Amino acid sequence: MRLTMPTGTPEGIPLTVMTFREDAVIGTMSLAALVRLVPSPRQEDPRALKTASGHDRRRAELRATVQRTLKSQKGKNIPDYADYIAAGVLGKHGSAWSTPPITLWHAGEVAAMSDELVAGSGLRTLTVAPDAMVIAIDGETQTTAWHDIYRDPESFGLTYTELARRVRIPFELYIGISPADARQIFYDRNVKGVDVAKNLAMSMDQRDLATRLAYTVGEKLEVESDGQRMPFAKLVNAGKRQLTKTDKEVVTLSALRALIVTTVFGAKGVQYSAANVNEGDLPSNTDADEVTTVVVRLVSRLIEDRFPDFARRSAITAPAVMAGLGVLLHRATPWCAPHDAMSYDTVERLLADVRWEREPVYWDGVCASVGATGRLNFSGGVKDSAGRVAGALLDPHSELGRKVRGVRG
Repeated sequence: MRLTMPTGTPEGIPLTVMTFREDAVIGTMSLAALVRLVPSPRQEDPRALKTASGHDRRRAELRATVQRTLKSQKGKNIPDYADYIAAGVLGKHGSAWSTPPITLWHAGEVAAMSDELVAGSGLRTLTVAPDAMVIAIDGETQTTAWHDIYRDPESFGLTYTELARRVRIPFELYIGISPADARQIFYDRNVKGVDVAKNLAMSMDQRDLATRLAYTVGEKLEVESDGQRMPFAKLVNAGKRQLTKTDKEVVTLSALRALIVTTVFGAKGVQYSAANVNEGDLPSNTDADEVTTVVVRLVSRLIEDRFPDFARRSAITAPAVMAGLGVLLHRATPWCAPHDAMSYDTVERLLADVRWEREPVYWDGVCASVGATGRLNFSGGVKDSAGRVAGALLDPHSELGRKVRGVRG
């Protein structure tokens, strides 16, 4: 007598998915399902693999064909990413947090795929076999962070019950494609996209105190432009690093933020041009309320007094110039070092005869350079040029001070 094998429902992890192309589906899964489907890359230490099962070694070899190891910079980012995710799950970020869908590759055929659960919906149940090779070809840092949270949720202030109740992880799953195709997807995701400049990305971060101050200035300050009173915010471009001739705005948000951070911190504020400012970073003997009140008042007064120069998009709107202005404005704050402190009236006197025209005779070699076409280029970074701008504004008798004031000899 010979026994036949069971022909019932295939064993494995069932996922509810929707097809979006012939070889790919999208869906969400629980965290428990993710850690079962995709082992943590931390387990693929070469020493551990020496004693691992043949299945685990084959999986590590397959992963290596489409992914980097955790020894790169991305491995260093995992603890911070895990903290960010856990804080989001706990509600500390409110609705202002997000993680992208994880891109997975299922090598080989799936164990089973059901018919449509609801006719015309595209929804199906996909069953992944327990020994399937499922690899994260994009989103591996996030996957590893989720593993760290699941391994010890209490250290993140969570419990397994909360993780089961609160977490659904979006994913896209490519099925049965070749290693070469999976490798190409990895390349396209990591190379084809245009990286966002860090200082521009910083200007979008609403948890950053300097960014919030920049938005507050924009909302509270009113200026007259083209015969109309309007909030200055309407003339601040939050989506670009540099403006073009066709833009209606007069300054970028990242440049306004550069003015904010140097007003708060003085010259050392340039280090925050591409770094978060938290309340704990503020100068000693101050708090967020005081800094907000003083900085919004000083920056608003500066912009209002010199708005015609802003409206012309003169040199005053260049990020390095804005940062240099902040270094000067810092001296009018109550927390400035006593030996550097000055009144706002003194700040005004120092700025009174500065030539803001975008001309090489005033700004070449200070924070701009003349290109091959003879055009003045202000694309130099805040960190490179803010110090020279500040020195020129603070000392009218220095070489650069005379230059920006148009004084010969």
